[in-house]
Amino acid sequence: MKKIFLSIIALAAVAVSCSDFIEKDERGKQTLENYFQTAQECENYTNELTRRLLITNDWWVLVAPRVTNEMSTDDAWMGNTGQDNSAHRPSSQYIISPDNMGDMNSSYTAHFYTIQSANIGLEKMALAPISESQKNQYMGESLFVRAYCYYELVNLFGGVPLYTTSLGTTDLKLERSSAEAVYAQIEADLKESAAKLETIPVNRSGRINKWAAYALLARVSLFQEKWAEAKQYSNKVITEGPYSLETDFLNIWNVNNHNGVESILEAQSSDVQNKSLGSALPTLAGARGEDKKYFPSNDAGDVLDGWGWCMPTSDLENAYLSENDVIRRRSTITKWGEAAYGDEVLNPTHKFSLNDNKSGRICRKYYIPIATRRALDNKDGHLPLNVPLIRLAEMYLTRAEASFHTTGDALGDINIIRARVKLEPKTGLAGPNLLKQIYKERRLELAFEGLRLYDIRREKDPTTGKRVIETLMGPNGTFVQYNLNSTDPYETTNLREPQDKGINFNPAKNLLWPIPQMEIDLSGGLIKQNPGY
Repeated sequence: MKKIFLSIIALAAVAVSCSDFIEKDERGKQTLENYFQTAQECENYTNELTRRLLITNDWWVLVAPRVTNEMSTDDAWMGNTGQDNSAHRPSSQYIISPDNMGDMNSSYTAHFYTIQSANIGLEKMALAPISESQKNQYMGESLFVRAYCYYELVNLFGGVPLYTTSLGTTDLKLERSSAEAVYAQIEADLKESAAKLETIPVNRSGRINKWAAYALLARVSLFQEKWAEAKQYSNKVITEGPYSLETDFLNIWNVNNHNGVESILEAQSSDVQNKSLGSALPTLAGARGEDKKYFPSNDAGDVLDGWGWCMPTSDLENAYLSENDVIRRRSTITKWGEAAYGDEVLNPTHKFSLNDNKSGRICRKYYIPIATRRALDNKDGHLPLNVPLIRLAEMYLTRAEASFHTTGDALGDINIIRARVKLEPKTGLAGPNLLKQIYKERRLELAFEGLRLYDIRREKDPTTGKRVIETLMGPNGTFVQYNLNSTDPYETTNLREPQDKGINFNPAKNLLWPIPQMEIDLSGGLIKQNPGY
């Protein structure tokens, strides 16, 4: 934690340009005491906080844990069977322990780094000599960032140390707060964020605004089974917000459609090649073993050889096929040899190394089209793909689930989502069948967007009352049994990733990840471990 405090001083120092230092004759004197004196300094600081919601240009800090969480579900294999998988294996195969966290360590640490930074910024900006409107904007955005970090932490690890003031080196040892207390702080931060951002004009620049705060309030209310609040906030975003569903589902993840009409919040990227402003996600989760021989042009410039992590399962594909859901299937999954959806002319048979790919499938949402590849001066992994964090379709599905548990037209909301991808409306569904369909629509709509693990941990099977993850995973889980009896020609012929994925799941402990042992040690034992670990 001491490193956190020192690093934020360094951040404040580098946030001002060299010309500013020269003009003010303050080279080497920028500290937290003389920073936050201008609106530009406050904006620079806030921009850095926002960037840390996903840190897309660094593959290992938060992008890798994000895809590892996907690999822990029925949607994705680890996928890459040609390289060391020790970063992803503990979570994906449910052998995780406090001393063997894989890349979950960086998720825990990075979020607390950002929380400490947000606390410092909020304290300093409250006293900054800038206008009230500017304070509201930068503090409102900072409050959202802190809330988002705690939202991820509480869903991954449960109750965690909770603090809303900057910490010095003498007061860093904190006990865990309850999950309920963490959620209460998240809600308070988001409500204050929305209030501060209420009068700030909404633009399309990708900045956090009041609608992002209301949308995240809807999500965290749903996760706590606060059905009335989940319905209230999701309905507010749908009916009052400036967003609309993309007419073409494929356009949501289009590299040429950053911050589109459906997007409430995206992690930003850029194709500026002389700066690290792009996303590492398309490389981390791109097809491994691409070769120019696979493309009609036979041009090496068309190749963007990925690392092959987080490959879709045939179980997920079957979920789309069961609904005859062609558009969302092809927008989410490209199977080996199949044309890349929307890029059929330049990539009519997308092929890659099956020896290095467990499932013979890649995630289409993370795909970089051939025309974009050709325009890049170098393909160093920093690519122009924004990552949606919250979008309008989720609000319809949130309202549907909340309406199921209260009153309202849950069926109507899922049919709005289905109509966008040209599926027939569902009719006559009620009770457990309707709830199961809502769960299914969330899976099909939001696959690979960072919600599946959280969903199956919280959703309850209306037939058994168990968490959905308990029905999927473990020795008798339906997903495990499907894999053990699968005849899929890709998954069953590459067994370098075990076919019994999920068999080690234990409901007595795996509804949360363990707290990293190093954090317990640093706290002097004040932080207590999650049950079962």
